[in-house]
Amino acid sequence: MRQEQFLEVIDRDEAELRWHAALDLVPASSERVALADALGRVLARDVHAAVDVPSFDRSNMDGFAVRAVDTFGASESEPVELALNAETLPTGVEPRQEVLPGTATQIATGGMLPRGADAVVPIELTDISPDGRLIVRGARVPGAAISFAGTDMGRGETVLLGGTPLSSRETGVLAAIGAAQVEVWRRPRVAVISTGDEIVAPGQPMRPGLVYDSNGRILCDAVRELGGDPVFLGAFRDEHAALRKVTLDALSDFDVVLLSGGTSKGEGDVSYRVVSDLEPGIVVHGVALKPGKPICLAAHLGRPVVILPGFPTSAIFTFHEFVGPVLRRLSGRSAQRRELRRARLAVRVNSERGRLEYLLVGLVRTSSGELAAYPMGKGSGSVTSFSRADGFVRIPRTTEIVEAGTDVEVTLLGGSIEPADLVIVGSHCTGLDLIAGAVRDAGFSIKLIAVGSQGGIDAATRGECDVAPTHLLDPASGTYNTPFMGPALELVPGYLRMQGVATRADETRDLEALLDAPGVRMVNRNRGSGTRVLIDELLGERRPDGFALEPRSHHAVAAAIAQRRADWGVTIETVAREAGLRFVPLRQERYDFAVPRDRLERPAVRALLRLLEPGGELRARLERAGFPAPE
Repeated sequence: MRQEQFLEVIDRDEAELRWHAALDLVPASSERVALADALGRVLARDVHAAVDVPSFDRSNMDGFAVRAVDTFGASESEPVELALNAETLPTGVEPRQEVLPGTATQIATGGMLPRGADAVVPIELTDISPDGRLIVRGARVPGAAISFAGTDMGRGETVLLGGTPLSSRETGVLAAIGAAQVEVWRRPRVAVISTGDEIVAPGQPMRPGLVYDSNGRILCDAVRELGGDPVFLGAFRDEHAALRKVTLDALSDFDVVLLSGGTSKGEGDVSYRVVSDLEPGIVVHGVALKPGKPICLAAHLGRPVVILPGFPTSAIFTFHEFVGPVLRRLSGRSAQRRELRRARLAVRVNSERGRLEYLLVGLVRTSSGELAAYPMGKGSGSVTSFSRADGFVRIPRTTEIVEAGTDVEVTLLGGSIEPADLVIVGSHCTGLDLIAGAVRDAGFSIKLIAVGSQGGIDAATRGECDVAPTHLLDPASGTYNTPFMGPALELVPGYLRMQGVATRADETRDLEALLDAPGVRMVNRNRGSGTRVLIDELLGERRPDGFALEPRSHHAVAAAIAQRRADWGVTIETVAREAGLRFVPLRQERYDFAVPRDRLERPAVRALLRLLEPGGELRARLERAGFPAPE
């Protein structure tokens, strides 16, 4: 039998480069599917929350809504008494009575917090006196047992990025924002064809010299595992005319065509001849692999055509090496990464003694190559914590504190870790969502962890992230961000955004009038955030009603004002306008990016820096969204 040589045996990476250059790897099209059918699909577009989640300040336990200051000093030996309001608040009922100083309102788990209240006393710390007054046997701090409106997800916030595979965690997020349908990439349709005179279909009679066709089943199931829709077109003998017809027919109906067998250049091997006259036809025939040397990579008008070796081990090995990454790209997925399990806890964590705690964490890689675990919790009712976490850490019931730097064992939620190309830890902003989307569109995966400006700078200094968004004001110099940069960090200019006082649209008073008016309630921000620094500078020693309430996002501030649980707060203009609030500018601040100097040459960081250059499309999009470039 005459045996020809391979056209050219090349190394694996060069083979992939040549082949990808001949392919159109953009997902073909998107489609809208019902949420019930979305599991396992890949988002085609970013998903934005149309509502605040939770949509109101809610109680996390059965008890009594109170003003925390009224409980200070309460204990078993020296309880305090409060007047009990007539109103009770089961779930689904809107409060009508304000909790005034010295009063309390009974509330159920999930109940809507009434105006005036800033904490919930659990029922087990209370009694009712014979004359109907509430006896409180434990002090509470502001915010205790409360989930603030908009803290989990704020209206307009990007809650899922395009390209995200939808597991039960993500479909839970979609359900929480009321999405009945979702836009996903269409699954790539893959034609699978087995070839060879020696193969016989499973279930058919066997005789010497024949083998059962296992490749057809292996390849169909491998395609399905990667999110494609396989169709087995049958097993064909080594007959050129029949094999050519089925291949050409498949190219008109399918996104990818897979053949197995007939890749060698022996006289009876015809598969490679069938694809040799396609456009452009064979791109690679022969790769320096063991197993898998005779693989044939071809293309027709941008569509992948692959002839895998006939031996099953070689077929499945080369499938995962070459076809798998292409199917992931065509279905909108990122490349697969290897799993890791050991990590170092990034921040100190307090735990309740007496209960085994499962701490949800997001994992980031430090400059030394280790993994750092960031707690992802926003409270027991949070949906996004579970969605965005990589795993969880078990904290024993006898442990109250786990110090930062502790080595922990992380149980992975998805069975593997996919380290992101660009890790962003710091202050969150809607403008950052636009930047993250642009970096993602450039082909990089992203992990976002919101810990505030100071937390981001600390993470960058420890080498736990690539980028730390920050907007910290130095009161002494009146300068943003620069005074906080250590020698290991470089400050990359970001954009400007306007901070100001937000009130409801019918409010006409200025800030000083609001501070002097009785019954006016503010909403604060969490300590460590750049906005809190500005608020503290504005207020000085003044502590208006509501000062102790510290939600962690601009959206939560806007939600508190719009829902009349507070009358004013400080937020950014874009969030205030989106919520329909009156906005009085205070100060234009810089939102910049601290980057560890030893990470400046990483591909994803370099891509970010290019995207932020003046005059680019990203700069134009930021400008249109209200985030101009610094002068």
